[in-house]
Amino acid sequence: MTMKLQDRYNQVIERFEQAMPVAETELHYESPFQLLVAVILSAQCTDKRVNMVTPALFEAYPDAATMAQATPDDLFRYIHSVSYPNNKSQHLASMARMLVSDFGGEVPDNIDDLQCLPGVGRKTANVIAAVVFDQPAMPVDTHVFRVANRIGLTRNSKTPLATERTLVEHIPSELLPKAHHWLILHGRYVCQARKPKCEKCFLTDLCKTYQPACEKGGSV
Repeated sequence: MTMKLQDRYNQVIERFEQAMPVAETELHYESPFQLLVAVILSAQCTDKRVNMVTPALFEAYPDAATMAQATPDDLFRYIHSVSYPNNKSQHLASMARMLVSDFGGEVPDNIDDLQCLPGVGRKTANVIAAVVFDQPAMPVDTHVFRVANRIGLTRNSKTPLATERTLVEHIPSELLPKAHHWLILHGRYVCQARKPKCEKCFLTDLCKTYQPACEKGGSV
């Protein structure tokens, strides 16, 4: 008998609650502004690498007001080892200036305003809304997109936005901020892109694409 979609969600949520009762971002930060900077830097880059460059960056530019005084070249010296440092240094400088000029130096708490900031797309805006402001937002990165499709939480979703809408529809709103981290961490450490570690997964009996071959290093 085919499992109903909401039943699948309910069981997946229950498994994650048991296996990962605490799920948080792995980016290091001490303020909403610092998280915003870190998330911008994390695009197509690992959290580990971002966490290596942000301590010195935040010591020099701890808030929007100080970073707004920096040039892209100033910022590049701190972030040159992340992916696309030229673009990101320009985005950070422009983002900080807009925060100061349009938002009093404070990170806005709604997705529309966040997406007005240079370097901030929907995923980044959703991360800030969920992590900083505990709003019912579901950021969809490559991990979330992959895991949701593999498990069967989405049905052949072609875009991150379609995946986001389906997840928001079926996951209780109060769990969305945590569920975002569940899927990211599961994709980062277990349901990896090339060689998923199915032998370590607690969802194999629910997964739509699980194959025993995975246990021998195969792929799905």
